[in-house]
Amino acid sequence: MLIEGKNAIREAFKSNTTINKIMVDKNFQGRRDEILALASFNKVKVEYLPRQILDKKSKTAHHQGYIAECVDFVYASVDEILAKAKEKHEDPFIVLLDGIEDPHNFGAIIRSCECAGVHGIIIPKNRACQVNETVIRSSTGAISNMMIAKVTNLKDAISVLKDNGVWIYGAEASGENIFNKTFCGGTAVIIGSEGKGIKPSILTECDSVLALSMKGKVNSLNASVACGIILFEILRGKR
Repeated sequence: MLIEGKNAIREAFKSNTTINKIMVDKNFQGRRDEILALASFNKVKVEYLPRQILDKKSKTAHHQGYIAECVDFVYASVDEILAKAKEKHEDPFIVLLDGIEDPHNFGAIIRSCECAGVHGIIIPKNRACQVNETVIRSSTGAISNMMIAKVTNLKDAISVLKDNGVWIYGAEASGENIFNKTFCGGTAVIIGSEGKGIKPSILTECDSVLALSMKGKVNSLNASVACGIILFEILRGKR
């Protein structure tokens, strides 16, 4: 797997991601910068290549002259996410994605989750975007600090969360205005797919359904934008 750009590579080093080598624009040879210093400190091989070669290897077209070749992303388990919350002496705060397909949305959601202190994200194994180079780039390094579990069945994952005292909230336009809610204890939010929202079979598993109050003529937000607003509103409601 490739990680591209200075911020993403810097965060990968900080999170102890296994990096096999870094490919760097040959024009940067002899330069002193943070990425090259981290590579030297961690004894990671640096290969200087022409910019044209980096452009061909790039999956995102935004490598900034730095591409790291890493081991594939390692997914966590739902139990590991719950254990992380317990280790921090915090109520579980989890996001489930029901069929998010756009890697840019997925990456932006990861960034919002990391900023909001979410302990982990749960995604389905099938019919949904998986962690790839574009997701990593779009998360701007946040993925290095976020646990992501990939499950065969979201309903089974929800059942595990409920058994651990976590309240399940769906995010849908038909729900209760989130600005009227208060939150306490373990909390999980389900964000539906960009086009269809949360599947009816998953929606029935929710303890409550939340909605954002809309004032304009457009009645929906981008999934990643809605997710960010909901997460921080939950934080506000927990105070």
